[in-house]
Order: sequence, then structure tokens, then C-alpha cells
Amino acid sequence: MIRNDFKEHSRITITWKDKEGKLRPGNFYVYALLKDAMIVRATDKDGLLRKLSFADVLRVVKFQDVAPQDRYMIPDEILKEANWKDRDVMVRYSSSPNRGK
Repeated sequence: MIRNDFKEHSRITITWKDKEGKLRPGNFYVYALLKDAMIVRATDKDGLLRKLSFADVLRVVKFQDVAPQDRYMIPDEILKEANWKDRDVMVRYSSSPNRGK
């Protein structure tokens, strides 16, 4: 897959390849698109922020845009590519603006 196949602030259901090479199903919220990867949060598992390489995504099963009032917000500084240079996972808890916090 390539960068143009994805869109920021969307929900995707995909088949992806983990670090061990196993195929996994996944439901993710896409926060940002970087040069070779995207920053996503697993919506059906641990909720960690992850850097998911476009090359690791094998198939998009479902794609859904998220309305502006339902978007999950994270400070732009956290989503910068320089912050993800040496990491693949980050613990970060945030909520959408219309749900309190």
C-alpha cells in the first residue's frame, strides 16, 4: 500500500503484517500520515499509538471517514515524524473534544 491509499482522521479495518511476519486483522484510527508510515491507534485492542508502515498493510477491508465532531485529537507535536524516528509504540491517552477532557 502507499500513502495515497489512506487519509488522516479515518477509521480503517485492515490485514497487516506484524514484526514477526504474522498476518493480523486490525481496526485502527489514523491520526497522521508520515513519509513511509502512519500514526494509528488500535480501536479494538490496547489503544496504544503505533507507527504502522504502509508496506506492512496488505489489504484494506473497510474505510470510514470520521466526522469533525467525532475526531480524536492529539497535540501536533506528538504526531511529528521526528518524534517517531526511533520508536514504534507510544502510550498516550486523549479524548475527542466533544466528550469532555
